[in-house]
Amino acid sequence: MQADFQGLAASSGWAIGTAHVLAAHALVVQHVMIDAAQVLAEQDKLRVAIAATLDELAALRQSLAHEKHAEITAFIEVHELMLRDPVLVDETLTYIARHQVNAAWALSDQVQTLAATFTAMDDAYLRERAFDVQQVGERVLQHLNRINGDVITANSPLPATAKSDDLVLVCRDLAPSDFVRWQQANVCGLVTEVGGVSSHTAIVARSQGLPAALAVVGATQHIVDGDTVVVDGGTGRVWVNPDTVTLKALYEAIRHWRSTQQASLAALALPALTACGKKVTFLANIETPDDLPSVARAHLDGVGLMRSEFLFMGREHLPSEEEQTDAYTAVVKALSGKPAIIRTLDVGADKLLNSAHGNVVAASPNPALGLRAVRYSLANTDLFLTQLQALLRAAAHGPVHVLLPMIATAGEILVCKALVLQAQGVLKARDVAFGDVQIGIMVEIPAAAIAINTLLPLVDFCSIGTNDLIQYTLAIDRTDGQVAYLYDPLHPALTQLIGQVIRACDAAGKHVSVCGEMAGDAAMTHHLLGLGLRSFSLSAGQAGAVKAAVRTWHEIPS
Repeated sequence: MQADFQGLAASSGWAIGTAHVLAAHALVVQHVMIDAAQVLAEQDKLRVAIAATLDELAALRQSLAHEKHAEITAFIEVHELMLRDPVLVDETLTYIARHQVNAAWALSDQVQTLAATFTAMDDAYLRERAFDVQQVGERVLQHLNRINGDVITANSPLPATAKSDDLVLVCRDLAPSDFVRWQQANVCGLVTEVGGVSSHTAIVARSQGLPAALAVVGATQHIVDGDTVVVDGGTGRVWVNPDTVTLKALYEAIRHWRSTQQASLAALALPALTACGKKVTFLANIETPDDLPSVARAHLDGVGLMRSEFLFMGREHLPSEEEQTDAYTAVVKALSGKPAIIRTLDVGADKLLNSAHGNVVAASPNPALGLRAVRYSLANTDLFLTQLQALLRAAAHGPVHVLLPMIATAGEILVCKALVLQAQGVLKARDVAFGDVQIGIMVEIPAAAIAINTLLPLVDFCSIGTNDLIQYTLAIDRTDGQVAYLYDPLHPALTQLIGQVIRACDAAGKHVSVCGEMAGDAAMTHHLLGLGLRSFSLSAGQAGAVKAAVRTWHEIPS
């Protein structure tokens, strides 16, 4: 039957193939009351199931020692950390004893409680972790079922056509580890019923170049094996059994997309010049040193944003000064003299660190306006000084530019600069080599954009974070489906603020770039160039399309 659906755009590109629907795991969770004498036995079953799951994940991770699997490996490690987290393990053991219930019942309830906690969080990335908790819980429950001798549904087998046909997987969700199993089939696209653009499913799909549409409601009920499915990962739209006229139009759209992709790839090796000869700088947004190979392949001019919080999150203890120094130095050395702009820790409020040292405050009632980013660092000066010392040590090996997030006042900049001097003093006293760093700020709060001329004398450069700037200016949470339509990067207020910051930086002779999603959207490239922007910081995968757009831009004489 012909139909079409609208989901979330998760991984750009087009796919056309034969549907293969993955049935959800039929995990039966038995609810059994137990005697006090049976508590220890049920707790032991849980420990054995968790150990078996950890062994399973470790074996899978070790089998993926290849660069193209880096993201999958990282997310398997996150699942391993969850299985060692006392909030999941110890609380479930306690639940068994307190309520005198079997292990599967206790684990199921604890997983749902944790998932609900994540779902209620304001931060989009953390909300998506609810799916990871559920995936981890399902793995452990499968092992518990085996221990109890219960029947469990096997993984959906590879279809007979897997070796010859292009397949579009249709499922409720797909764990990062399950991607590996399906790579032996000719999978060309993915459709899921849950997930979001920040989910691990979306991130892995993008890393593997797999077009994907997520949160397609009712997909597994309305799509059946053998249906012809077309996926536009750039818009999240899915067509099922399109008629001849529609299919012809879709093939034309696919041909146009492939032509655009070829032009984008060709543009990577070309000079970053506008049609009127203006030089444009292309910098990379990265999360860890593992992202550096893609920076080299894209011929980028350096790193415009390293999100250092990815060194801190999802782990039991904070990274030491030595560990941070090694990570930052690896980036600096790999860039061979090109700039490395490293943002200081951007966590806080509901984005709490899982650390033995705890947190200064509990989650804020309004996390976006609470103790986050530079505010969090200034409230945790020991943590901040350790990071600054590591950044200064890395600067001994090449240019390091320190980027301060969520700056609102000149006072915050002055305190941060004083702490940099203090960190230098500590390193001098220890006779440890270090280098000078430039200090810059993220312009992502309207107050900073409006008062930019009072802040520029205190800094060396600026980076405009459009994601938060849009959110704070328009008072809109773009992850809230009820008001997401109001999220408008072309709103006149945004245009005015961004243009004002660019003009002020140019007049002061200070480097300015845009590092938010607008920088990586080729549809926004001419708009930003028209505002005077000459430096884009984006993911390596977006560079080709944006550079191609840059090369077609003609400046309109004023």
